[in-house]
Amino acid sequence: QVVSQLFSRRPRAHFAHRALLAVAMAGEGGETRKWVPPQTIEELFEAAAGNQFASINRPTAGPRTEEALPAGDAPFQLYSLATPNGWKVGILLEELGIPYDAHVINIGKGEQFTSGFVGVTPNSKIPAALDRDGPGGEPIALMESAAIMLYLCEKFPEKGFLPTDPRLKSQCMQWLFWQMGGQGPMTGNFGHFMVYAPADKCEARDYGVSRYGMEAQRLLDVLERHLSGMGDFAGNAGPRKEGPRSFLVGDTYTVADMACLPWVLLLRKTGYDRPGQPRACDFLGLDKYKNVKAWVDKLEAREEVQRGIRVCAGSPKPWLDEKAS
Repeated sequence: QVVSQLFSRRPRAHFAHRALLAVAMAGEGGETRKWVPPQTIEELFEAAAGNQFASINRPTAGPRTEEALPAGDAPFQLYSLATPNGWKVGILLEELGIPYDAHVINIGKGEQFTSGFVGVTPNSKIPAALDRDGPGGEPIALMESAAIMLYLCEKFPEKGFLPTDPRLKSQCMQWLFWQMGGQGPMTGNFGHFMVYAPADKCEARDYGVSRYGMEAQRLLDVLERHLSGMGDFAGNAGPRKEGPRSFLVGDTYTVADMACLPWVLLLRKTGYDRPGQPRACDFLGLDKYKNVKAWVDKLEAREEVQRGIRVCAGSPKPWLDEKAS
């Protein structure tokens, strides 16, 4: 029912495949199984098949089909899907209030591997974008959510979402890197083992959920401590004299908040909830992160955030469809 129940279990993750197991003597205890890797990783692919993305996962990059990307009239074209990484750019675009066209990329159907999409991002990951009014008035393709966000903040500095003060800008950049290097990947790994991994890989799922669930909790606690007022970004770990923080950087709403919010929102909402399993928010104990909750409540109340997390959710801008009907 809670992730902490997994922490004390002895890690036993292995594939039930004879090529992956060797028997080793364990002294008085008799025999125990020891995982031994095959000679090449390709031997594992078939044994590990069965997850929800197995049909499109490959160890190679590049286009698989020839198909041009759709394009609208606005200078800025967004190609995305309403996932936490997609939400980040959707929120910023709505906060900026600039003209843009959004296009849904269905990653479950492999649309990220068309020649048009690969032309915008060789990494075949959403979100991606094309600014036809890029530097020097020439088009520029954009990949990776934080890079897109930094590009937009620097292009529209008057909005103030990227601080100009060197100290605050550095803090903002640090939170963006923290989000990209830690919060997003680790929370996503937790989600993979929690809901997407093959149903029969029980021991592997126990290990993965425990490993990445614990890390997801640690990262939530990083946010909790920071928002509670701990640390001053000057070498001191204790409470800062100003007290708790309302936002991540300089007590002002910035791109750092927009980037770090979505993965917490995913845990709080239903993205990792499945029938027969405890809710992800209860499983990880999100209620204990009081300052994180207050921060999320404040940001989620913004109309721009509410629209931003709906960008490319079934249709490019669902609220426009609702107005039309």
